[in-house]
Amino acid sequence: MRPFVRLGSTVGVLALVIAASACTKKEETPAGGASALTAAQVKVALVPGGAHPYFQPWKDAGGKAKTDFAFGDVTFNETAGWDQTKQNDVLTSLAAQGYNAFGIFGVAPESINSTFENLKKQGFHVGSLASCPAGDKNLADFCLSTDVQEAAYKAAKAAVEAMGGQGNLVHLTGNKVDSNTQRRIAGVSKAVDETGGKVKLLDTITDIDKDLQTAQKAVADLLAAKGSQVNAIVTTAYNPAVAAAGGVKQAKLPIKVIAIDDDPTIIAGIKAGEVAATVLQNPVGQAYVGSYALVKLSEGCTMATPGVIIDSGSFVVTTANVATYDADRQAKTDSLKSDFDSKYLTCAK
Repeated sequence: MRPFVRLGSTVGVLALVIAASACTKKEETPAGGASALTAAQVKVALVPGGAHPYFQPWKDAGGKAKTDFAFGDVTFNETAGWDQTKQNDVLTSLAAQGYNAFGIFGVAPESINSTFENLKKQGFHVGSLASCPAGDKNLADFCLSTDVQEAAYKAAKAAVEAMGGQGNLVHLTGNKVDSNTQRRIAGVSKAVDETGGKVKLLDTITDIDKDLQTAQKAVADLLAAKGSQVNAIVTTAYNPAVAAAGGVKQAKLPIKVIAIDDDPTIIAGIKAGEVAATVLQNPVGQAYVGSYALVKLSEGCTMATPGVIIDSGSFVVTTANVATYDADRQAKTDSLKSDFDSKYLTCAK
């Protein structure tokens, strides 16, 4: 899946309990010299790189943020078609329509900083959501994203546990040249290395998150060629997760599946004992808290550390917590908002 998100060295977010509206006070002109807006004047655009199931929760989360924080408008636009030039055109069009704060999942991590820089030069505030630029620099105001290497490591550790600490593991993931994918591969490899050779990484299959059909074919090919050798499959992309759960069930093979995200088929599989675990991300928190931060910046707050990278959270779900996992994710979202107020934002009186 494209989102399990691009991060450099992600900084973990502390779950602090604080009073509401606790921005650090500072007399200062808003960043870039732009005039501060009222919340009612802020129009937020949430713009993923293209259509993908991962981003669908952004719609409702953005709408809830608009209601809760009383800002002017919000839109969700997924028409970029996974083309950076097209996404830039979409952003230009949205700006022309009056949108003035942008939460963006960039198509091209190696070049998205130029897009962020261009928008900020026009006086707009930008959050990099569910994805951070490649390299060590983030030119958006902030990046709120999954620590992909840590999440992949959690998934692989769950796979090792599910397979009894030994055997053959296969990793299914997304675009091989994406820096995000490379971090996921590193996270899985770390967990395998920690077994001291008891678990062997039999194969890492990349470039299969384009769509569900691509993933299903890859899983079918894997099971036909090596199914009897595989003890567990760890997936760090959305479509491969759904395909692996369905393919292993259909093949009736005793392979443990560790998925990602909470597609209904994955959650149903955990409840039925057909999927060992899944690692959830926090797309709701990314859109909801990201929108909140963009509004505060538009009102005149600044980032205490411009370009800060913030882990939006990842959560291992098994049969033990499948009934309660969303409460944990909501608690993380609440703590993220509190952290923006207490740690990340500097606000004028």
